[in-house]
Amino acid sequence: MSRLVDRWGRTGFAAVTSLIWALPMAAWAGSSDLSPIDKTAYPRVALSIGLVMLVVWLVLLTRLGKVPVSSRQRRFDLAQMSRVEKRWTLITLAFATGAIAWLNAAATVDWAPLVSAVGAGRVGPSLLAIALAVFLVVMIAGMWTSWRRATAAYRARLEEHARG
Repeated sequence: MSRLVDRWGRTGFAAVTSLIWALPMAAWAGSSDLSPIDKTAYPRVALSIGLVMLVVWLVLLTRLGKVPVSSRQRRFDLAQMSRVEKRWTLITLAFATGAIAWLNAAATVDWAPLVSAVGAGRVGPSLLAIALAVFLVVMIAGMWTSWRRATAAYRARLEEHARG
């Protein structure tokens, strides 16, 4: 744990280790959605695992403040980040959340009615399909652009730190 905290910083460690509970919770959400239909998903198991891992993660976070960290510049250390870097990183996370939401919706929706309506030439469903495609493209482009800006702000912080 000490090596990972020193490598990623406290914020980075907390973010990466949050996956230990976030992934089972995502599985729970997906299986809860599908369980009434196919009767093969077991949402309670995924929920139980997610809740246990959430407790484990919270225990890790309580111990995080006691772990010594060497003083060096880290990409995702909130205490070290400039205001511009924080802003662009937050914007990147917002676009990534939008893309993940789109993918989650795409994975859990029955597309057959939309596809047949678009195939039949109906205007409303065709406009919806175009809007959905545009939304995904905007989320990906926004993620890419804001990540580049956040990276540039990080490099500027490194250069400023190197100059003293």
